[in-house]
Amino acid sequence: MPKTMTLNKFAKAFAKLKAKGWVQSERRGPTGIGQTLEKLLGLSENNVASPDLGEIELKAHRVNSSSMITLFTFNRKVWKMKPLDAIKKYGTPDENGRLGLYFTMSCAPNSAGLFLHIEAETISVRHISGQIVAEWQLQILAERFINKIPALIFVSAFSEMRGYIEWFKFDRAQLLTWTSADVIHNQILAGNILVDLRLHDKITSARNHGTGFRVHEDKLPLLFQIVKDL
Repeated sequence: MPKTMTLNKFAKAFAKLKAKGWVQSERRGPTGIGQTLEKLLGLSENNVASPDLGEIELKAHRVNSSSMITLFTFNRKVWKMKPLDAIKKYGTPDENGRLGLYFTMSCAPNSAGLFLHIEAETISVRHISGQIVAEWQLQILAERFINKIPALIFVSAFSEMRGYIEWFKFDRAQLLTWTSADVIHNQILAGNILVDLRLHDKITSARNHGTGFRVHEDKLPLLFQIVKDL
């Protein structure tokens, strides 16, 4: 397989793949769509590139899939309470009796009284008492997103099972680039970017798996300012 495929060559190769119609999956399970796309295009992992964008991540998506992906995690200097104090005050026990904060946050208070508060330049996790648990600057989140995913080729395919074999019909490829604090703000407000707290009590400290900023795959184009069909 080639070390690098230019964006122009990718667009031509994808047009040929689209014209083929239905193709059989190269692998069973969730990763079959990505594996099939890469093999049929003659790609090794993430080797599409352009002079101005550098390496471009490739994401294959089943149309009508509700699968979610984690965009990035971010915790640095965001906690307004000590994480262990937050767990002890607002945490709920898991099946082992261990306290934890494992919540997908929304603007409506959850069972622990925690909710997502959104302002022009910040988002925060707060308690109905007024206590601020953690707070993020939207500009920093946008920068984190761009550093993690500066550009993305988002490929959509129809999927159907024929017996035990999955088949794909690749339909659309979009180049997604650039975002901003305003875009992140609006997509959190719309409920398209979800904020997951993921930490638990380790007796003398908190074990934090990283606050996850997640999105449903089909909402990915909404997170970018520039969307171009290839």
